[in-house]
Amino acid sequence: MLLSINPQYPEPRKVRRAVELLEAGEVIAYPTDTAYGLGCDLFSKKAIDKLCMLKRLASPQKLTFICPDLSDIARYAIVDNQQYRLLKRVLPGPYTFILEATREVPKLVQSKKKTVGIRVPNHEVVLAIVRELGRPVVTSTALLPGEDPMIDPHEIDDQFRGLAMVLDGGVGGLVPTTIVDLSTGDIEVVREGAGPIDELG
Repeated sequence: MLLSINPQYPEPRKVRRAVELLEAGEVIAYPTDTAYGLGCDLFSKKAIDKLCMLKRLASPQKLTFICPDLSDIARYAIVDNQQYRLLKRVLPGPYTFILEATREVPKLVQSKKKTVGIRVPNHEVVLAIVRELGRPVVTSTALLPGEDPMIDPHEIDDQFRGLAMVLDGGVGGLVPTTIVDLSTGDIEVVREGAGPIDELG
């Protein structure tokens, strides 16, 4: 189902519909401040399995999750004062931060090092969804292995046949997030993307 949504002022009933699908264990697609994402409820194993199948992922441990704000991050990741200052400076924004996981995080999405990728996008549609859901959305870029991110919601709808909904907020971006590993205590850039690296210093 393709549903047009206002990217700046998402209509509450459309947000509610997306959340109802997430609560039912479905996978949806939505715009972010970088590329379109595919996502599901962090606490639904059935939905995470479906997301991995759609993306052809061998393991859910590479999935990131979207939090609505910094206070929510502290429930799912261990953040010291220095890391918090960095996150506060650049979020919401086009970064994914790898941090040590708390016990709140399902083992299914933790890496072997017990870390998680956390994201707070600067995009009202997906933030409205996670606020309404009341817990994080597990997310992955709308692309297939070895290909560029899909920028057209219609193409996403065609390519990923198991999606319950594609929220059409217009043409998406081609460049995914900058991934930064903070789990070792240092700032290590894992992937340079849309987020400027000089902002991290």
